[in-house]
Amino acid sequence: MNSRFLPGAVFAGALILAAWPALSPAPKTGFDVEAFGRLPILEGGRVKPLDTFARNSLLMIRSKQSVRVQGRSLPATRWLLDVALKPEASDEYRSFVIDDPEVLGVLGLDQRQGRYFSYAQLLAKRNEVGGQAQASQTVAATARTRFQRAVIDLDQRLSLYERIQNAFTPAGRGDPAAELAAFQAKLSEAMEVVQGGQRPKNAAALMGEIDAGLRRYATLAEASAFKILPPRSGEGEAAWAGLAESVVRPGAAAEPHPGAMLVARMASSYRSGDAAAFGAALAEQNAWLSANAPALARGARVEAVFNRAQPFFSGIVLYVLALLLIFASWAARRPDVASCARACAWAAFTVHTAGLLARTALQGRPPVTNLYSSAVFVGWGSALLGLIAERVHRRGFAAAGASTVGFATLLIAHHLSSSGDTMEMMRAVLDSNFWLATHVITVTVGYSGTYLAGLLAIVWIARRQVLRAPDPADDKALSSLTYGVIAFGLFFSFLGTVLGGIWADQSWGRFWGWDPKENGALLIVLWNALILHMRWAGFVRDRGIMLMAVFGNVITSASWFGVNMLGIGLHSYGFMDSAFWWLLAFSVSQLLIIILGALPPRFWDERDKRA
Repeated sequence: MNSRFLPGAVFAGALILAAWPALSPAPKTGFDVEAFGRLPILEGGRVKPLDTFARNSLLMIRSKQSVRVQGRSLPATRWLLDVALKPEASDEYRSFVIDDPEVLGVLGLDQRQGRYFSYAQLLAKRNEVGGQAQASQTVAATARTRFQRAVIDLDQRLSLYERIQNAFTPAGRGDPAAELAAFQAKLSEAMEVVQGGQRPKNAAALMGEIDAGLRRYATLAEASAFKILPPRSGEGEAAWAGLAESVVRPGAAAEPHPGAMLVARMASSYRSGDAAAFGAALAEQNAWLSANAPALARGARVEAVFNRAQPFFSGIVLYVLALLLIFASWAARRPDVASCARACAWAAFTVHTAGLLARTALQGRPPVTNLYSSAVFVGWGSALLGLIAERVHRRGFAAAGASTVGFATLLIAHHLSSSGDTMEMMRAVLDSNFWLATHVITVTVGYSGTYLAGLLAIVWIARRQVLRAPDPADDKALSSLTYGVIAFGLFFSFLGTVLGGIWADQSWGRFWGWDPKENGALLIVLWNALILHMRWAGFVRDRGIMLMAVFGNVITSASWFGVNMLGIGLHSYGFMDSAFWWLLAFSVSQLLIIILGALPPRFWDERDKRA
């Protein structure tokens, strides 16, 4: 192939690789589980496909989006159906990940058995886990021990599993369609009695059966994990209902929800193993949705495709591939390899952008709404800035920085996704205030610039210590590039901080309140400004700028993640216990890099010469 067309081929091939998960046909299993996963539901205040809820639930319970059963991988929606309708089998699946040795001790389990355990293994100690969790919750969140946090987490995951079990029928057992039909028949009989004005001999028994059925369905409605029946024409958002809830609502006897029996039939046919009946009921439900709630059905289908495509995971893979090609181009000193590396980096950025735009469209909200989306956006901003800089310098450094930050932030986002729905409903103040939305985006762009500058500085330090005779032109290019990125980060950090003050003045009646998050944003502005002023005044030169830029990574991380761990202030959100140790490890690594950069170039060579 002509080397001129090679970068284009790499770019196209990378995009095809990223799109393959969405384009490849789903495995045939008899039951059309994938189509079932596209049904819209209401859960957590947000309309989403059942597939999203299944993936998030399994991710929270098992830290993975699939479970191994008899040597094969069971996808999340199939797992959910088994939990809800085949508990005899699903209770034996190793769905729960448990790492804490003290929690395992409470459960009477041995750590040598592995990390994954079944619900059946935990059931005997379920009440004890609940009691320990209840006692632990009386302790302030900041004062809880590792065991207390772990037992609360396990109790919440067990509760989620049990709510899924009650989605269609109590504990996943029984025949939902037959039970619903029998209850509706009793209601019809009672209505005929009332309308006829007669009191048959079995009236008391009939009303007793209806009362028992209503109480049973009411209990099931409270325990169900999601609502699968959308509002009918003319009904508001509050009319969403689960299968059981639709039965006990006022007016349900006279006018039952048309989807209730269809959902019950799907549940019964799945439980009995009748794939044809399952498909027929699913087709009827989809037809009803298309006629009565086309926007909901369309939105759920699009989000299900987004889930299947997993663009951010594909972005991680492509960013790593781009990095490897950049390293290969440096080792081989071949321009064609460098061109392919840049093409792969642009492909990764394109996939990253597509995922970001898709999330924004699905939410109908700004791109930054929570900690997860901030990680995605920080990586996107850094990658864009780095690739633009690469167009100017074309030495691979900016592309390497872009790929590294893109990969690292998407990896952080992947780990943050285990906490639940990443498209959760946005806080009302963020949803309604223009200044806050622009402030969050602008400050996040400032994060992107500061991180990219820090990474370029790390590359400068590594070259200084590893290469015997680094090219002065490359060093100068890296230095000027880092300087420019710091100036970029300073501008957006300052602008975002000012916009945040405007929002705070409108919402809280004060421009500045020395909140930890506000202080962190100010520190980023001051640190970047200090670097520029130190250079202008001649107090530092290239090495000093680089060392200070690396420390900017520490300051930005403390502002982005660290303030959340304080548990105080109006900006405290997205807290994760494990994040503290990762933040500490990252900060220590940056300090070690600064120390390395402060030492003479290849200092070990000088020591050997003196010996």
